Amino acid sequence: MDEMTGDEVIKKFLYLNRKAPYGSIYALESLEVVLIGAAFDQDVSLAFIDDGVYQLKKNQETKAIGMKNFSPTYRALEGYDVEKLYVDKASMDARGLTEEDLIVPVEILDEAQMVELMAQQDVILSF
Repeated sequence: MDEMTGDEVIKKFLYLNRKAPYGSIYALESLEVVLIGAAFDQDVSLAFIDDGVYQLKKNQETKAIGMKNFSPTYRALEGYDVEKLYVDKASMDARGLTEEDLIVPVEILDEAQMVELMAQQDVILSF
């Protein structure tokens, strides 16, 4: 709350996901922080660049590495009013992925659009 006016201040948060979904805690931690931010009615966006694009890939098979596949959780984001998901086009192209390979609808941005998106945010958290 803004102490002077009593109005609630809504900040724009961008969660920048750069890491592959497994092999580190970054992807899962990012998802948990996003859900917490959304629960507090902040303006939440997610961007996926570099190996982070793999977090949204359909049909992830994790049995061989002994980890739970948490990618279906991305489909639940809409229920938390987290609907702004962005993917870096160059990152997708470099990894041979297309929009049809992804588990949820996204907006694909080129480098200039991604820079513009970042410039519009109050807070950027990189995972």
